[in-house]
Amino acid sequence: MKSDKISEAVVRRLPVYLRYLNALHKREVATVSSQELGQRLDLNPAQIRKDLAYFGDFGRKGIGYDVSYLIEKIRHILKIDQQINVVLVGAGNLGQALSNYNAYLKDNMKIVAVFDAFPDKVGTKINTLVVQPMDELEATVKEKNIRIGIITVPDFEAQHVADRLIESGIGAILNFAPTTLKAPANIRIHATDFTTDLLSLAYYLEDGKEETQYDSE
Repeated sequence: MKSDKISEAVVRRLPVYLRYLNALHKREVATVSSQELGQRLDLNPAQIRKDLAYFGDFGRKGIGYDVSYLIEKIRHILKIDQQINVVLVGAGNLGQALSNYNAYLKDNMKIVAVFDAFPDKVGTKINTLVVQPMDELEATVKEKNIRIGIITVPDFEAQHVADRLIESGIGAILNFAPTTLKAPANIRIHATDFTTDLLSLAYYLEDGKEETQYDSE
C-alpha cells in the first residue's frame, strides 16, 4: 500500500511496536500475540492488528506473531533495514547530547555529520565527529548521501537552516527549535518542542489544582 494512504498515527506507532519487539527478542521470546502487545503498550489489540494489516499478513491465528520475522518486516517498512545517514545542525548542549546518544545506538539511522555557525564550535569533537562549518553543509550532504536533518539551533536561525538543508537535498527534518518551519509539500517535518510538552503536562497535575471556572457568556 502506498505510504500516502497510511495515516501518520499508524506510522508513529510502528516504532513503538518495534521497540517492544526488540525487547522480546533480547529475552529470546519467539512469538507474541496482539493481546499481549496491547496489554504491554496500552493499546487496543484490534488497533495493532489493523495497523500491521496495512502492510501485510504477518500473524497466524492461534499463534500470534513471530517476533524475529515481525521485527524484520517493521524495519523494512520503516526503511531502517538500510543505513540512513543523518546530519545535525547546532552543536550546543542539546545537539551534543543527541549526537552522543546516537553514537551508542545499535541502529542504521546514524548522525554522520554535525555543523555549527559559531567559530568556537567548529573543529571541536563530539564523540568521533568533528563539528564542521556551515559552508561545507551542501557538499557534505551530497558526499555522504545524507537524507534526514536535525535542527537544534535557536528559533530565529531555524528557518534559514531548514532552507539550506532542503536545498542540499534533505528529504525530512526533525526540528527541535521552538518555531514552526515552512517547507515544500514533499519535505516531511516533525517538530519536538520540550517547552510546550512540559508546560502542557502541568495542566494534568491534580495536587492543588483548582477547578477552572468559565464565564457563561
